Amino acid sequence: MTITGPDARTTAPGQAVVDAAMLVLERMGLTPADLLAVPAARPAAPTFAEYIPVVSALVSDGCRRAYGSYWNRVVEQWGDRCIDEPTPSEIRQLVQHVRAHVVPRRNSRGGRSAAEHLIAALRCLYKHAEEDGLIDPAGNPARKVDKPRRLPSTRRAVADKRLAEINHAAATTGDDPELDTLLLRLHTETACRRGGALALRPQDLDAEQCLVLLREKGETVRWQPVSPTLMAALRGHAAERHAPADGQLLRYRNGRGITYRRYDHLWERLGRHLPWVRAQQISMHWIRHTTLTWVERNFGYAVAKAYAGHTDSSGGGDAGATATYVRATTHEVAAALATLTGEPHPLAIQEGW
Repeated sequence: MTITGPDARTTAPGQAVVDAAMLVLERMGLTPADLLAVPAARPAAPTFAEYIPVVSALVSDGCRRAYGSYWNRVVEQWGDRCIDEPTPSEIRQLVQHVRAHVVPRRNSRGGRSAAEHLIAALRCLYKHAEEDGLIDPAGNPARKVDKPRRLPSTRRAVADKRLAEINHAAATTGDDPELDTLLLRLHTETACRRGGALALRPQDLDAEQCLVLLREKGETVRWQPVSPTLMAALRGHAAERHAPADGQLLRYRNGRGITYRRYDHLWERLGRHLPWVRAQQISMHWIRHTTLTWVERNFGYAVAKAYAGHTDSSGGGDAGATATYVRATTHEVAAALATLTGEPHPLAIQEGW
């Protein structure tokens, strides 16, 4: 089709402009592709001391708790530097520095966990920097530093006799045996993590159905069955220690909420009374292993997976797509709990378990 009239007259000058621009580029030794390769202007990169508080305010409480101390280390070492300055080699040097100066703990494994957490903290930081347009994804130095290979866990299920020794020592020593035995029973029945126990509130107790609402890592939320005995103990503890309905349930006698340090003190004390606890570095997470191992052996993988609060995208092991079709119900978890504790549970009775 032939274009005539005003349209034909306007196309010629446009092509002339393009030809002139191409001639100028040719004389400058450039091509249109060279122009496209020029990176877009970015805002000036902030320093670590300026940007870390921004990221810290955006992440979840759990993420802030996990990475906060490592971000503090970064500020100590690089606070005045811009975030786009460090190279992968410098990050590796910082990792080695942190490993060499890590505070030894009962379950220390040569600083591997500190190295892993530092790299994860930097990856989190730089991911936000990418999203804010402060660095180019291809120039993210934290992506180019590998985490140390995670060693197999030494945790395993605790034998019944040993578990009885732990509970006896907790009940007969310390300044608050009532609190410590409640903690042990809560973790034994629910296999919850420490964060789930610390986040528990009086309003999270469903006394009629004997359920507690657990909020754990990854912002997961689930209703977990507990025995009538534990439910009564939790409600009594909250009332006696004046826990507000929307506040932390687990508290000291003076009404102050407990922290992770209570767990540390508990297991340090148990280690003094039970040398095998100290030698094997037993912690509350071993109780989780103990309960979930028992559930898996007696009620199968699907029920153990639900009991643990694992989602389809985490902690699923090697079950593959089949796990999607064999999800256990809360009633099945309640049935496992009833067998574990020897107490009837309302949800298990309703289903005839």
